[in-house]
Amino acid sequence: MASALAITMAMTALAQDSPRLRTPRKSFQGTIERRNPLDIADATTTGDPNLAQGPGPGPIGPGPGCNLLPAPASVGTTVDLSYFGPPPSTTNQSLVGPVQLLKTGPIDVAKGTITVPLYLGHLKNGKNVWYILSDVDDANVAALLGLNFSAKMTFMANAARTANLDQNGDLVFDKGTVDFSPVRSITAGPVGSEFPPKAAQPGAVGDKDYSPFVQIVNAGGVIYNAPIVAFDVNANDISFPNGNVDYSKVHDQVLAIDPVNMTVTINLINGFSFGKPVWYMSMDTSIPLGAAIEHNTFAPLMAAIHLGGDDTFSSPIERIFISTNGAQGCANPQRQGLSADLADGFRPNNVVGGIPTNALDYSPAWDAQLFEWTQDAINKGYRGQVREEFQILTFVQDGLITGPGGAKFGSSGFSINCAIVQRLN
Repeated sequence: MASALAITMAMTALAQDSPRLRTPRKSFQGTIERRNPLDIADATTTGDPNLAQGPGPGPIGPGPGCNLLPAPASVGTTVDLSYFGPPPSTTNQSLVGPVQLLKTGPIDVAKGTITVPLYLGHLKNGKNVWYILSDVDDANVAALLGLNFSAKMTFMANAARTANLDQNGDLVFDKGTVDFSPVRSITAGPVGSEFPPKAAQPGAVGDKDYSPFVQIVNAGGVIYNAPIVAFDVNANDISFPNGNVDYSKVHDQVLAIDPVNMTVTINLINGFSFGKPVWYMSMDTSIPLGAAIEHNTFAPLMAAIHLGGDDTFSSPIERIFISTNGAQGCANPQRQGLSADLADGFRPNNVVGGIPTNALDYSPAWDAQLFEWTQDAINKGYRGQVREEFQILTFVQDGLITGPGGAKFGSSGFSINCAIVQRLN
């Protein structure tokens, strides 16, 4: 199975060199299965995370392997935390300390969520498009609206929908729809090797013209990250201000949605950037398998994003490094990877490249680079939780890490739309 996965992903990566819009390929040799919603409902009561609808567990888990919140500075000292001054990040955001990067709404640190504005636009045919904003390729607009600035987004026009502002300042989208009715399910592999799964079904599926990235034609051609969170429904259909969301109508990462006050609360996910723990939101993926694992939307138009050229001229992407066979268990501080995720439902503690405050190359379009610890590295006890890009690249160079199934390390041929929200330290 691992060899088949590696071969398939290699073929997908090669397909990225074509300038034409590509149909995303499956990245595993299995079937996309659909299940009866009643069967899924019964299964979720058993606690199987791979059959649960919605966002899955939040970023504050039951042990150090599933909770990346840093300890207070007072640990090991003779004085209480109240004696300490503010973290250096309050003076300079590049220094140590927490920094909220997406500033469009409040973060609930106790729950690991962010509440952001909800926007209502329309397709040309009048159907409602409910969406959020997280990133933009114009620095002044980013500062004005509290969004993340990404210079790289300027180079993703071929993978963006188009829209125009109407006389009311609302967006009218030319194309792109999302069906939120599919029932998310994953059939994991055997214990200890849960990834790759035997079958998967994402909980939301976009049509061939759907991408979360939108270019506003009559507003300077600025490109926004504007994921759809509900489609072709009225306000009364999605009024869940206190939770208990109907995930047949709303994005799986939504914890609450209030079309009266026009807010939506999004689940956050643990990760690392250059050794620092971060929280981000995961909204869309360019292949069905990734969307199923990520609890997000399969967005076919994202397949047009050019992958594999991180940080070069015209590259629209930043890299995300995803372990396939890391250590498992929330009690294990070394926990990491997709098999761990499919085993307990908590997220895999991925490593991302540059984010605002530590680099200039941030993009919400993350080029997935799956990696596998070699059996020799595992046997020698070298496998651990990696936390920054160049540590991983060094381990690749040293032969401790390869691509899945022993394949050459590099782009796995798909991308994930993940907006950075907060640096925890």
